[in-house]
Amino acid sequence: MSSIAQFLESHAEAIVHDIGEFVQRETPSTDKPLLDAFAQYLAAYAGEVSGGRAEVAASSVSGDNVVLHCDGEKGGKPVVMVGHFDTVWPAGTLETMPFSIEGHIARGPGIFDMKAGLVQALWAIRALKETGTPHPPIVFVFNSDEEIGSAGSRALIERHARDARAALVFEPSFEGALKTQRKGVGRYQIDITGRASHAGLNPKAGISAIDEMARVVLTLHGCTDMDTGTTVNVGVVQGGTRYNVVAAHAQADIDVRVVTKEEGARMDGFVRALKPRNPEASFEIAGSMLWPPMERNEAIKGLFAKASTVAKKHLDLVLQEAAVGGASDGCTCAALGLPVLDGMGAVGAGAHAANEHIDLRFVSQRSALAAHLLSEL
Repeated sequence: MSSIAQFLESHAEAIVHDIGEFVQRETPSTDKPLLDAFAQYLAAYAGEVSGGRAEVAASSVSGDNVVLHCDGEKGGKPVVMVGHFDTVWPAGTLETMPFSIEGHIARGPGIFDMKAGLVQALWAIRALKETGTPHPPIVFVFNSDEEIGSAGSRALIERHARDARAALVFEPSFEGALKTQRKGVGRYQIDITGRASHAGLNPKAGISAIDEMARVVLTLHGCTDMDTGTTVNVGVVQGGTRYNVVAAHAQADIDVRVVTKEEGARMDGFVRALKPRNPEASFEIAGSMLWPPMERNEAIKGLFAKASTVAKKHLDLVLQEAAVGGASDGCTCAALGLPVLDGMGAVGAGAHAANEHIDLRFVSQRSALAAHLLSEL
């Protein structure tokens, strides 16, 4: 066992304690006071654990963010590390879903996605410091709004990623595998305006927005192609006022997922070109391809190969890789041309679900993997 792995294994209890501290501070994506309070706590914690310089980056768009700078003995371009501290869980969830440990399973809101990954990453930096292991400069961006699209933090991530040699993203793993490919995600909203009329006395005078929407839903769902990986989901539909009134308005929220940038551009054009069947109805279409896809290119393949070598050499661990349908800030980094490894965080399951949990048997191992990879980049 390497000195890094030994250090982390000997501090496993402290790492788990810190994970509990993170989980027991609730951070819903849309609750700025709670997010800002956590940012202050995180900046102090990150600076103390890593020995680096942590600062709060104020945001008027979403919660405040945190940036940690750690000098490196190897010099050159930094490695950018990325992770979010917001969760999908509303304030008060801890009352019915408290942080708990039973055997080797720890539970709690946001523990898997992705607070455990943040703690593991910071302890990886501490292990490098405590063992005197040289590493390149590190910039760690902790953002507060990934679960709602990173609108308030994307520019911050891009600014630091542009100058980096590689990006490590501490989103949860996929059954232990690192994520080397992610789909791009588009979010759209379509508003349809028709004309109301009495459904019994004068149905021909009306223009049904619901009828138009039904046709749109079928058209969009028909774009799903499992062979190419393109999927379209109309997840929310609203419309009408009463059962006996021809609906004058309908609205839908649309999710589009693609594997390649080119397919994203094609689908964006397709959605924006939707037209009503009835020329007297009108469509308003808003939204965009919010996340670019993280394509498994040569740079990402090379970084995964390096991580595999590091894992086998220092931890006798055989790494696996996976392609997943969800997006993350790793997509943003990959779009800048960086080699990216995502899913560097916790091993567990149940993201966004009531059974969210991590497997404590892998906490120090995942931290050691991050430390060794940082030292050899």
